[in-house]
Amino acid sequence: MKLTDFIAAMDNLAPRELALGFDNVGLLIGTERRDIKKVLVALDCTTDVADEAVSKGCDMVLTHHPLMFHAIKHIMPDEPATAPIYRLIRNDIAMFAAHTNLDAADAGVNYELSKLLGLSNPVPAGEERIMRVGDLKNPMMLDDFIRFAQTKLHTNINVTGKNRLIRRVAVMGGSGGRDFPIAHAAGADLYLTGECPHDAAVESGVLGLSIAVAGHFETETIVLKPLIEYLQNHTEGVQYILAEANIPVFREV
Repeated sequence: MKLTDFIAAMDNLAPRELALGFDNVGLLIGTERRDIKKVLVALDCTTDVADEAVSKGCDMVLTHHPLMFHAIKHIMPDEPATAPIYRLIRNDIAMFAAHTNLDAADAGVNYELSKLLGLSNPVPAGEERIMRVGDLKNPMMLDDFIRFAQTKLHTNINVTGKNRLIRRVAVMGGSGGRDFPIAHAAGADLYLTGECPHDAAVESGVLGLSIAVAGHFETETIVLKPLIEYLQNHTEGVQYILAEANIPVFREV
């Protein structure tokens, strides 16, 4: 299959115009004219992911987080920011990223997060329409919901606020802590996200909003298997592989 056909399928799922202005999405390495047969899928293109793509004979790496997110002036094999790029280019492996456009997509990161946590009729919130807010079919005590979310996300979750009845929940995968005013304005009792600065957690408490911090990786990696399933159903002649090296940066000891 031509890479142009893959790009068309991705643009149908997560249109690039949904990406925020600071983002770097789409085809980052390679040419649209090439054929692809095998694609490695991961949250980040680390050196381990790049090496896995080489060892498995992949033509492309598909990630959520882009490389070259910030400006770079040179590509060196031994510099942390450019080592994965060097490996991909040296081995003629393309790279495609779908970041904030996949966050905001109707079947993207936060849709999948809402679905996993059992939110009823989740709707976009805020001007950027990335956050999703929905009601619990059966209201739960805060601590019970956190225990439920931990089993779904396979992680430990820290939460602010006292144990109380939760009816409405806002979610945003990744670094969403400073967007708590959007969750509050949408009527949420609880806002679950991946990361939250201390000052945002303190300020949200003044509004009576609890914040649950579930991990950047854990709140976004949940989109990868549905993404692979979508691509398998909408492209032909391509094998999609979930990277074995798709692991959290931080681990429990």
